[in-house]
Amino acid sequence: MSTTRPHSPGDRGPDSEAAVADAPADRASGAPTARQVRRLSLSGASGIVPLARDYTREALHAWGWLPAESADRRAAAEDVLLVVSELVTNACLHAEGPDELWLSCDGKVLRIEVSDRGAGQPAPRTPHRAGRPGGHGMFIVQRLCLDWGVVRDPGAVGKRVWAELGAPA
Repeated sequence: MSTTRPHSPGDRGPDSEAAVADAPADRASGAPTARQVRRLSLSGASGIVPLARDYTREALHAWGWLPAESADRRAAAEDVLLVVSELVTNACLHAEGPDELWLSCDGKVLRIEVSDRGAGQPAPRTPHRAGRPGGHGMFIVQRLCLDWGVVRDPGAVGKRVWAELGAPA
C-alpha cells in the first residue's frame, strides 16, 4: 500500500498540529479524548532506535494503549513499536540518520512520522524473500500499517516517511 501522497485520506495534514495538546486518554476505553501529538528530536542522539522505542512506549502509556488489557491490545502496541523501530532504522541505514520522530493519535489512527535528510525513496524490496536476511523493514511496515507514504517539501532537503496504524478496539 505504498504511496507518495503527503497525507492519507481523511488526514488533516501538518497544519492541524498547532491546535493539539497531550490530552489524557479515556482509561475505560483506552481511546484518546482528543488528537494528541508528541515529537522527539533525534538529531545527534546516540542509541536512536531504543530511544525512539522508549519514547513511543511512554506515549502509548499516556494514551491508554498500555498496559494492554487484552492480547489484541498488546499486539497493537507491539506493532506500533515495531513500525517505529523499522522507520528509524531505515533512516539510520539509508538516509544519514533521522532528525525527528513525530507521533499523533486521534483515537482511531496512530500516525508515525520520521524525518531525515536522505534523498532515497523507501520501498519494500521486490520480490520479498522471507528467507533472506535484511530488506524486510518496509515490507513489515506495509503489512502492519493501514497506509504509509513519503512527504517531500519543495525546496527542502530530505523527507518524512509516515505510517498509520489503527487504534486497538
